[in-house]
Amino acid sequence: MSTILANPAKMIAHGAPRVIHNDMELEAYTKVLFQLTALENPSPSEVEAIELLTLLVERYEHLHYSIPATDAPSIIRFLIQQQGLTQRDMIPEFGSESAVSMFLSGHRKLTLEQVRKLSLRFKLPADIFIAQGNEPLQSRSQPGRRRA
Repeated sequence: MSTILANPAKMIAHGAPRVIHNDMELEAYTKVLFQLTALENPSPSEVEAIELLTLLVERYEHLHYSIPATDAPSIIRFLIQQQGLTQRDMIPEFGSESAVSMFLSGHRKLTLEQVRKLSLRFKLPADIFIAQGNEPLQSRSQPGRRRA
C-alpha cells in the first residue's frame, strides 16, 4: 500500500474530501468545485481535486436528486404540452395523426427516423426518446423480418 494511503482516516481527519452526507456539505463542495473549475491553469493537484469533488457531488446528487426514468410517450406528451402543440403538429415527425395517436397510447414504438426527427425538432439528444426496453424499430419494412 502506498504511504499516501497508509492512514486514510488520518487524511480525512485533516480535512481531505469525504463522502457528502447532506445538502450543506453538497453546497460547500459545489462552491469549491466552481472555484476550482474557474481557474485558468489549474495545477495537477487542482485537476485531481476537481475530479474527486465531481465524483462526490455526482454520487450525492444521484442518490438524493436522481431524475426518474420515464417512457418516450410521456416525454413527447410533456414536450407537446410545454410548447403548446397539438398531435397534428407532430405529423411531420410521425407521418400521420393516427401514428402520433398510436405512439402516444403505447400501441407503437418509434422508428429510428422518428427518433431522428424528434431529436431535431426539440433539439434534444436522441437517447431521450429511447428508454430501455423501448428501442426504436429499425425501419417499417425490413426484408425477412416479421412485424409484431
